[in-house]
Amino acid sequence: METGAEERREEDGAARCPRAGEPLPEEEDEDEEALHLAKRRKLLCSEFAAITSSDAAVARSFLAGNDWHMERALNAYFEPPLEEKAEEEAAAAAGGVPPACAGPGSCIDLTADATTSNAGVNSADSRQEEDDSSFSLITWNIDGLDLGNLKERARGICSYLALYSPDVVFLQEVIPPHLSLLQMKAGSYTIIPGNIDGYFTVIMLKKSRVKLLKHEIIPFPTTSMMRNLLVVHVSISGNELCLMTSHLESTKNHSKERVKQLQIVLNKMQKESESATVIFGGDTNLRDSEVTKLGNLPNNITDVWEFLGKPQHCRYTWDTHSNTNLGAEYKCKMRFDRIYFRPAADGGHIIPRSMDLIGLEKLDCGRFPSDHWGLLCNFDVIL
Repeated sequence: METGAEERREEDGAARCPRAGEPLPEEEDEDEEALHLAKRRKLLCSEFAAITSSDAAVARSFLAGNDWHMERALNAYFEPPLEEKAEEEAAAAAGGVPPACAGPGSCIDLTADATTSNAGVNSADSRQEEDDSSFSLITWNIDGLDLGNLKERARGICSYLALYSPDVVFLQEVIPPHLSLLQMKAGSYTIIPGNIDGYFTVIMLKKSRVKLLKHEIIPFPTTSMMRNLLVVHVSISGNELCLMTSHLESTKNHSKERVKQLQIVLNKMQKESESATVIFGGDTNLRDSEVTKLGNLPNNITDVWEFLGKPQHCRYTWDTHSNTNLGAEYKCKMRFDRIYFRPAADGGHIIPRSMDLIGLEKLDCGRFPSDHWGLLCNFDVIL
């Protein structure tokens, strides 16, 4: 009995003790952990390089300098160096405007609150007096899923927002780096995302003009593309508004789902309080025939482009002939991006005044900010 027990103990001991040259169990664990860490960091570098259109060396430098924290590394990459900041501040103090894409971050400071009509006006009172009789809205699919020249295009988009200083912004196809950039730079705006993963919509509200009351996210139950309806309730110049944006299901093959989503949007617009003006804007991906199939818009909801007399200069927001970002061989013009308007029951307080396309100029990188043109819409506020 004792001999058997001793043999078992010797076998157990042999199993526990490595042979000469074999690593200790603790060393094996450490090697596995180091291998896992190396793989994880390599993946982070790949993701960073893809997002920023940089290379592995740049990615490793920024990530290692920020403790391998992706968001901090991205912020550091997009943040301008201190000397560039000083140059921009000096230019601003001299009344100048930095070029749209002079360097990282140079065109994404949205806190200056300047517009083409009041640039250089330092009086908040004069701006407010001008603003009270109108407000502006931009809706734009910024094509975050296209990682090509992402940094340059993100700066280009933000330069347009800084240029026009809209009171309300609807963005579609936003990705997390865009959101981080906006949260860091757009201090003059309240930013409400429709999600934080993958790609999503965002509503931005100028704090000096738009008071946020509440917001909600309405899911599209049968979407296969992570789509939903983002809704905010606000007050502008004492007027109650309900603002909505969405990115309806894409491609011709998903027409049935897209029409279902449009019906959800229209139902929500009609259910809102009659005391509120309701404005929906976004990338609808709609074909006119799909609206017709639905029986056209309800009587109390207006397509703003049609309300303004169908101006041809802003008809097509997705145009593969004029916009070369996709490099598409086919030529197609579509009015995918639309703005719908439901006036308050007492009517007359807020009226659409004009609509224009933005994002029509190529950036220094040779591409447009997005494959979609943005829509800039101005509204009159009857005081």
